[in-house]
Amino acid sequence: MPPSKGAGNSGTPSRPSGRGMRVKLKTAKGRKKSSARWLERQLNDTYVTEAARSGYRSRAAWKLAQIDDKFHILKPNARVVDLGAAPGGWTQVAVQRIGRSGHVVAVDIVEMESVPGAEILQLDMREEDGVAALKEFLADPVDVLLSDMAASATGHRGTDRMRAEALCEVAHELACELLTPGGVLVVKAFHGGGESDLMNAMKKNFARVRTFKPDASRADSAETYIVAAGYRRKVS
Repeated sequence: MPPSKGAGNSGTPSRPSGRGMRVKLKTAKGRKKSSARWLERQLNDTYVTEAARSGYRSRAAWKLAQIDDKFHILKPNARVVDLGAAPGGWTQVAVQRIGRSGHVVAVDIVEMESVPGAEILQLDMREEDGVAALKEFLADPVDVLLSDMAASATGHRGTDRMRAEALCEVAHELACELLTPGGVLVVKAFHGGGESDLMNAMKKNFARVRTFKPDASRADSAETYIVAAGYRRKVS
């Protein structure tokens, strides 16, 4: 498990402790230029380095920690569903911050290694069967629905944007079915990817809807996170 001491809610560190010396590849032989650039960026990414040192499965763990430091969504004893959970960085943070009396269910389309304190489901949330299986598994409404889901990139900007928008819509629809009144939805979106339309739709169901880009998100990334709080369950 990640360390229990540091800055942030419930002791989870929300930022790496420091920066190391910059690493340069001595040779790029056998690698494409794009692959060499990616590898060098990874080697010099403080969040990547600290994730490996601290026991987090991905640098994305700090994104959720920083979101929670800002909005205080992961409260003790909360019931949390983490969509697009693999490899498990967000799940680790959620488990650590809600405590032993909480309940975390991690869901991904790919197989995921177990996380102590969480239950793991391998389901496709784009399919009706996957949604039905998740609903059947959950005995009660949840307090927080997290979605860091991302579609595989095709290289075609229009196609990738539509896939990202579709996953956002899936998360929003699920939130409206799974959340308890007052619940919170956190969903990854992209600038220029229909996030304004999504936020307008969310405002019909949530009392407060805001965007936030954690420091742990790379500066050149178009990703942002929509935090929708105060779910208003419709009375049928």
